[in-house]
Amino acid sequence: MKIQHPFRTALLAGLGVITALVIGGAVGELRTILTYVGAALFLALGLDPLVTWLEKRNIKRPIAILIALVGVLGIFAGLVLALIPVIVEQITNLVTQIQDNIGPAIEHEVYVDWAKTHIPWFPINDVANMVTDWFGKNADAITAGIFGVGAGIASGVFGAIIVVILVIYFTASLGSIKRGIYQLVPATKRPRFVDLSEQIADSVGRYVIGQVSLALCNGVLSFVLLTLIFPIFVGEIKYAALLAFIAFLGSLIPLVGTLTASVVIVLSVFLFNDFDVVATIVVGIWYLIYMQVEAYVLNPRIMARAVKVPGVVVVIAALVGGTLLGILGALIAIPVAAAVQLIIREVIVPRQNEL
Repeated sequence: MKIQHPFRTALLAGLGVITALVIGGAVGELRTILTYVGAALFLALGLDPLVTWLEKRNIKRPIAILIALVGVLGIFAGLVLALIPVIVEQITNLVTQIQDNIGPAIEHEVYVDWAKTHIPWFPINDVANMVTDWFGKNADAITAGIFGVGAGIASGVFGAIIVVILVIYFTASLGSIKRGIYQLVPATKRPRFVDLSEQIADSVGRYVIGQVSLALCNGVLSFVLLTLIFPIFVGEIKYAALLAFIAFLGSLIPLVGTLTASVVIVLSVFLFNDFDVVATIVVGIWYLIYMQVEAYVLNPRIMARAVKVPGVVVVIAALVGGTLLGILGALIAIPVAAAVQLIIREVIVPRQNEL
């Protein structure tokens, strides 16, 4: 095939590649802002079912939005204000315990003596030497990492404030945003587009409510068991409120969140309860049982009602989303999978049936 005006064709192709690279670079630079916007829009869609429910009770939409925002923010503020004193106190006790007990124990090789007594087959001396050498060689990197963690926490708090502000804005103007998008669609296809979009938005809202319900279930059960039930049999579990809050935050992340939080909690129980093996085993068994119940009973039932996506698709979508976009990707992957499934069922399959 003979190409007419090869120079012009090559120039246009080169400009296209440069434009694509510039757009890709801009998206990369704006990834943090895009993450904030995506998370805020996701949460706003999660609040929309509550606003709709209030509207069905003859409450005007502006008032319904105000009630929903004040209610959710009030509950969140109350939870944070109730937990902050406990968490601050327990973190202070944790730091004090590290300074008073763990540091001197390492210095006087208490852990080494304990390991030699209880697990004599384990090469504890070699491991201790390796750990000491590693800390000695990486002291500067550890110090820099600590400052990096502090900067990350400050950035996280700033990002959370921005997300809250965007959630308020998106929730208040969600109707106008939808109408603006709908007007861009040709009038002949607009009713169908509106119907599919509303179904997808409802699916996202139900998913957010379902995931928060799972997190509350884990957090409340963890708090009750760690503070009231387990102490009866194995003694006081230190930092129970903080561990329950970790369980709540972990369950907000699909699939890996509960597992990660459970591992952190079990290790914390072992380290900060004087190496109480019995308490660690009891807590570990509980979280093993809970993870099975959540994975095979709670999650499928709640998500099947919320987004109507098969379990295998939920797992694959969460893994793919988490790999591509991290925590946000894992959060939005299941609603995206539900949207794709809805489009296939409502658009592609009917077209194929007409052929």
